[in-house]
Amino acid sequence: MLEQTAKIKQRYDELTKLVVDPEIIANNKEWQKLVKERSSIEEIAECHDKLAKLMKNLEESEQVVKTETDPEMIEAFKEDIENTKKQIDELNSHIQILLLPKDENDDKNVIIEVRPAAGGEEAALFANTLMNMYVRYAERNGWKVEVNELEQTELGGLKECSLTIRGKDAFSKLKYESGVHRVQRVPETESQGRVHTSTVTVAVLPEIEEVDFEILDKDLRVDTYRSSGAGGQHINKTDSAIRMTHLPTGIVVTCQDERSQIKNREKAMNLLKAKLYDYYKTQIDTEYSQNRKNQVGTGDRSERIRTYNFPQGRITDHRINYSVFSIDAFLDGDLDDMICELQKHDQQQKLENLSLK
Repeated sequence: MLEQTAKIKQRYDELTKLVVDPEIIANNKEWQKLVKERSSIEEIAECHDKLAKLMKNLEESEQVVKTETDPEMIEAFKEDIENTKKQIDELNSHIQILLLPKDENDDKNVIIEVRPAAGGEEAALFANTLMNMYVRYAERNGWKVEVNELEQTELGGLKECSLTIRGKDAFSKLKYESGVHRVQRVPETESQGRVHTSTVTVAVLPEIEEVDFEILDKDLRVDTYRSSGAGGQHINKTDSAIRMTHLPTGIVVTCQDERSQIKNREKAMNLLKAKLYDYYKTQIDTEYSQNRKNQVGTGDRSERIRTYNFPQGRITDHRINYSVFSIDAFLDGDLDDMICELQKHDQQQKLENLSLK
């Protein structure tokens, strides 16, 4: 494992020097990028140092056992060797998890959309309960919550709600909440005490950042031609008009307003940037909408990821077959136990997938 972490440790040491370099600090965008990269590998670098120290201690202890003649000392060092080996195994397992491929959205802020599905007013009431649960969970983690959209029913239920939650690890924890949540309870509106089953859909999406792209020279084809508009003898003599084609997208812009080819090229580039911005933003918006559709499904009761069974005081996540029995605390935002189990399951699946490759 030391060989696998050595390069990461080397990069961490490089970044530690770079982030205090005055020239790097002067370029705030580059500095922030390097600080973020350093932070992302800091725990692996620390584990590398711990593992190296443990390996050295193990080697020294094993050497003592070979040369020592005092039986009591030998026994003491053998016990120390066993403890060190155990620590090494535990640390190797932890490092293995740290080295798993990261979800590129884990560091992003979160947009949560909550909507009632099957069950009428009871579904709307439980949707309101879930919205408050996520707000409480965010508060417990010190995250900021902004309400983007909120529409309620006359009885205090929720027609729809959209929240933005900002904070460290927000998406990496809340992403497991996406799907259909099923509730089984006696509704406040039920006069005969019958248990009803209703569903609420929850979509958890990474906050869309500003569209960022770079136009590479190799992706451009620039053609010059003679302008066709008014302009006197100059047009007949100079190929001042510009046709610019962005090869990856096929977007074409032209400019022949100016007599100068340089000015026409500059205008064409600005026009191309605007069109590419719209093109990539549309792609992201489409992906965002599809992602939400994939997460919530139809909202049918059979599609549930989790059931909140009030008569039994039990919440069961069907993806991992794991239950908690403190339903009041859970709905008050105490989700850590459930989310921890979901993270463990996710990590185990990734480890199994790696072993199959």
